[in-house]
Amino acid sequence: MAFIHESSYVDDNVKLGNGVKIWHFCHISSGVKIGENTNLGQNVYIGNGVSLGKNCKIQNNVSLYSGVELENYVFCGPSCVFTNDITPRSKYPKGSDKWVKTLVKEGASIGANATIICGNTIGKHAMVAAGSVVTKDVLDYALVVGVPARFVGWVCECGEPLQDTLKCDLCNKMYEETTGVLKVRSYKE
Repeated sequence: MAFIHESSYVDDNVKLGNGVKIWHFCHISSGVKIGENTNLGQNVYIGNGVSLGKNCKIQNNVSLYSGVELENYVFCGPSCVFTNDITPRSKYPKGSDKWVKTLVKEGASIGANATIICGNTIGKHAMVAAGSVVTKDVLDYALVVGVPARFVGWVCECGEPLQDTLKCDLCNKMYEETTGVLKVRSYKE
């Protein structure tokens, strides 16, 4: 069963998984799917047809517009922004069939006040630093920072930045890099 604060609006044709929590002043539009145990902070807007996986954490003041898809375990920091139109005009609206899709893969984290330009994919377990502007795809496990966001290193699945050895000091996962792609090599306890 889901929890919906009395100040929030959930339109018709919304699918909420068990354990979903929707806090103060949220609006969930028609056709939205939210996976189990996902938590929406205060003042979150979710546009028509958006899909959120299970165990996502959407912090206060985040808007997920139509065309955005979040896989499982995605974290969206306070006031991060997603777009869905590359060339918006108030006078010349394009309609939903022209909106550009954005995919955020499993375990990715997006920092506070980051902006994700539509049409890009944020890779598995990637980390977008606070205030960054993503203008191109982000690799799995990549750490990107700045305006525009640029690659500065790798992060472990647990979120710890990786040093040159590509071994996580926190959880002991070991990685290997081959032609700009990072993969888990082994895990030692």
